[in-house]
Amino acid sequence: MSTIKTVCVYCGSGPGTNPRFIEGAKAFGKALAESNVRLVYGGGSLGMMGAVATSTLDHGGSVTGIIPDFLTLRENALTRVQEMIVTPDMHERKRLMFERSDAFVALPGGVGTLEELVEQLTWKQLGRHAKPVLLANIDGFWEPLFSLLSHMRQTQFIRDGLKVDILKADHVEEILPKLKSAAAQVAEAEKDLAPEVARRL
Repeated sequence: MSTIKTVCVYCGSGPGTNPRFIEGAKAFGKALAESNVRLVYGGGSLGMMGAVATSTLDHGGSVTGIIPDFLTLRENALTRVQEMIVTPDMHERKRLMFERSDAFVALPGGVGTLEELVEQLTWKQLGRHAKPVLLANIDGFWEPLFSLLSHMRQTQFIRDGLKVDILKADHVEEILPKLKSAAAQVAEAEKDLAPEVARRL
């Protein structure tokens, strides 16, 4: 049985237009801290990224930031975190975020958030890892993506043998319980990315 000790959060470096997005990020940071679950995230201090990390720290939690060197100034790397890892490129950043996380959560964000999320879904779909992946559907933000996935199933680009195993939480308080429930069904050995895949990230 697997447990959740660290959660990787993908989210935007901007705040978005809906105040509930930032509120949700702060609430999830608080929940992580109170549950003694370490946050692994992109290292920035702006927008959704800054909100979730700052809230985790403000409530006594632990944070690992992983940021490529070219983004340290653009995204104002958060110096308060207990651990900040600066990588030479995005590929190394994503590899380390995977290795250091027991589960993945996507809060509202943009193209970068979507790209990181879809990569994890792809590897999971192909059976390369079994870590839980969850969309935090704050105020319905991810509904267009759920509609697209449904369309892909209807047009048989997502076939029966290639299901997309993704969790959904409409409320922040549902996130950790859903991740823990999913992780409890996964053997520890199944969480790891195949070595040949990790080398190619």
